[in-house]
Amino acid sequence: MTETMAPIHDVSRKYDENLDILKELLGIGKSYDIALREFRIGGKKAAIIFVDGLINDIPIAEIMQNFACLGREEIVPDTLQKLMARYVSYVKALPTDKLEDVITKVLAGFIALVVDGMPEVILIEARKYPARGPEEPDIERVVRGSRDGFTETVLFNTALIRRRLRDPRLRTELLTAGARSKTDICVVYIEDIANPELVETIKTRIMDIKIDGLPMAEKSVEEYITTGNWNPLPQVRYTERPDVAAVHLLEGHVLVIVDTSPSVIIAPATYFHHLQHAEEYRQNATVGAYLRWVRFIAVISSVLLLPLWYLFAANPQLLPESLKFIGPAKVVKIPLIWQLMIAEVGLDMLRMSAIHTPSPLATALGLIAAFMLGDVAINVGLFNSETILYMAIAAIGTFATPSYELGLANRLFRIGLLIMIALLGYPGLLIGIAGIILLLVLTKPFGIPYLWPLIPFNGKALFSIFLRSPVPMHNIRPSVLKPLDSTRQPSFSPARKRIQKKK
Repeated sequence: MTETMAPIHDVSRKYDENLDILKELLGIGKSYDIALREFRIGGKKAAIIFVDGLINDIPIAEIMQNFACLGREEIVPDTLQKLMARYVSYVKALPTDKLEDVITKVLAGFIALVVDGMPEVILIEARKYPARGPEEPDIERVVRGSRDGFTETVLFNTALIRRRLRDPRLRTELLTAGARSKTDICVVYIEDIANPELVETIKTRIMDIKIDGLPMAEKSVEEYITTGNWNPLPQVRYTERPDVAAVHLLEGHVLVIVDTSPSVIIAPATYFHHLQHAEEYRQNATVGAYLRWVRFIAVISSVLLLPLWYLFAANPQLLPESLKFIGPAKVVKIPLIWQLMIAEVGLDMLRMSAIHTPSPLATALGLIAAFMLGDVAINVGLFNSETILYMAIAAIGTFATPSYELGLANRLFRIGLLIMIALLGYPGLLIGIAGIILLLVLTKPFGIPYLWPLIPFNGKALFSIFLRSPVPMHNIRPSVLKPLDSTRQPSFSPARKRIQKKK
């Protein structure tokens, strides 16, 4: 029972008493979308209660048709058993003697059947949420591969995973959080692979969520299950691709699917999980390895290239003769560090503007950014041309980062390094990099080292990360997850063993 709701009694045999309580608590008569339909079953007063817009109309019509011609002798005695066994047996239904359960289920899309003299209410599963069809995610596009993606409906999302993993040991446990929102949260894992302690930790943290509602869905849940703090590093990975989610399940990860969100949480996640993309596995191994290295270079450039350029531009004595060309050719009135800070803020303003700009105007926004903010700023002497060049390269590296959350964290690291160099010079760069490495080492989502397999060192796992190897070579699941079944490709499958015995 929630603190926001008045005490609710058990279901009574008195029809009018049950209906009065439900009318008051559900706001029937005040809320236009809460529907109540009264009728008679075998001479007994009965009613169905549901939320218009969350249910399928066909089951209601069939149920009403079944009840229309029933005589009293067909439902008494043992009204509940006869109704459940004969007349609502073709749909998922369950009885409850708690009015609180009735209210919760009705608001979740169930139909509540109340019958006079029956001390229980029958809850009929007939949900049909407003939903869009599966579409390819915008931020995880691939040249080749499936074009379906998760939607805002948890049932659709679990179906997309089931389609790819027809394993009877795949578990989809539904939990609820939020005293008022009653948000459905589905924990998905493979029972004989995932570490039971990890599964139990995630489920416990979800059940311990104490808040009135979770309208921001997966992000709010993430901050609860990772015991949210000010650490900018993403401690879980998000995906909107069912194939990516299925791959992580086979590795021993746990998925958290929050209803109303198309972004599925993959927990736990290390730093290197955020550097991998489905496109690398949609090409052959050689091309995939090349793409991965290009991506690594882009990520490193997004963090270090701009601070290094600023360090050498501000301290040209650190450069050898062969690199003296690095640095601004002419001096402008605005100090270099302020040029970089203004460019960083301007880049974020441009990114936010692109999000809020209607698609037909996106081209116009790009022209404004290119000509007015770039070319004109250089011509009037506000910026050096090299400032724009290196900022653009850093921005490209940020956009090439597969994880949007890691890209934002890397941007903060870049700004921090620029500030440290402005204050302390070369020692500031070393202190800043040491601070970033220390933060990476100390971050342990769900007790998992964030830099694994680099720290602690695991050579074989590190090789598979830095070089995208062929899929048949991926025999072992990540040991850091402590999976119950560590081998993905046993030497002899049951079918091969039978063949060997016949021979």
